[in-house]
Amino acid sequence: MPLFEAVRLALIQIRVQKLKSFFTLLGVMIGVMFLIAVVSIVEGMGRYMEDDFAGRLLGANTFTLRRYPWFGNNTTREQWIEWQRRPRVYAADVTFIRSVLPAGTRWAVESQRNDILATSPFARPRAVEAHAVDGDYFIIKKYDLASGRTIAPQEYERGSPVVVIGDEVAKFFFPNLNPIGRELRIGGIPYQVIGLIEHQGSLFGQSLDKLAIAPFNSPLHRLTNPRGDIGGLMVQASSSAMMNDVIEMVRESLREHRHLRPSVEDNFVMETSASALAFFERVKGIMTIIGTALPGISLIVGGMVIMNIMLVSVAERTHEIGIRKSLGARRKDILRQFLAEAATLSTVGAMIGVALGLLAAKLISLNTPLPAAVAPWSIIVATLLGTVVGIVSGVYPARRASMLDPIEALRHET
Repeated sequence: MPLFEAVRLALIQIRVQKLKSFFTLLGVMIGVMFLIAVVSIVEGMGRYMEDDFAGRLLGANTFTLRRYPWFGNNTTREQWIEWQRRPRVYAADVTFIRSVLPAGTRWAVESQRNDILATSPFARPRAVEAHAVDGDYFIIKKYDLASGRTIAPQEYERGSPVVVIGDEVAKFFFPNLNPIGRELRIGGIPYQVIGLIEHQGSLFGQSLDKLAIAPFNSPLHRLTNPRGDIGGLMVQASSSAMMNDVIEMVRESLREHRHLRPSVEDNFVMETSASALAFFERVKGIMTIIGTALPGISLIVGGMVIMNIMLVSVAERTHEIGIRKSLGARRKDILRQFLAEAATLSTVGAMIGVALGLLAAKLISLNTPLPAAVAPWSIIVATLLGTVVGIVSGVYPARRASMLDPIEALRHET
């Protein structure tokens, strides 16, 4: 029997026995649906981290010098104690590092806190994400302004009480008003709004528009870092090819500046986008393992259901098998027919599961902070997996059908 004819007969059986076929397909459908949904979400998160998180939060070709890392560490108590003993980063360190940076390299100082209260005459007090900055901060972060201007060099130097705010801050504290030129009190100190950053959106549900950015030398720095140190020094290389050279140059210079012997580890850290992405890769790996293990269980259950249904089908169609054999059907024809039926059932279930998985991923993306991106390979793998489950599950029933004695099969009552 040609393969095409076997598949055609299998589709006829599915159409004739709709309810039984539906329950036969259910296990495979559910397994493939969850597989596609999980892979789509993990893939979407991966692209989101690489394209948005790393670029927008950390900056392109940029590393940040800090006292201890911010991203991706399962910190032990001993390690945390060691970090607390490290020297803080102060303005003198910034001045020294600036002196060794190659031409074309940008730098920016940043200190921040997320819980500083701000007020205006038009709204109740609310916490904002306050940043005290200096240098090329707006260029490195690629902040474009919807209106107004950025902080001028003279304002950085004098620590003028001016502030550039995010879209969410503007809408909350100055509803239906132009915020430029108005007063915003941060930590009880009045600042004049000079610029409004274009809408940034969110990262994993966290708004990027709650910003209030003021000069590092302004009173805001005393709120973000009361000890007078800085949160981090951002350094942007002129190109990706120069990135590692600049990192090593800063590392060697700072080690010498802090009189660290060759055998002593760095008492500072320089974080790049790779630092955050390395942490995410570990999380992504765990999510992928868990996310594929659970659908795998459903596929195993679905395979068992298919096997049982096919065994029932063999028993029900014993007389039909006898007629086919008496008309000249060979063992391999019967084997191929039942294998094709099992594989077709499972493949159809997998295809329906793929469609439902894509729909589930889309709904999750629309209604939660989790992004989703369809990986074409996952559709192919899920469909092939469904076919393999059907073939494996159908081998025993198909072999049993092919082994039936034609005379005994003809005697079987329908």
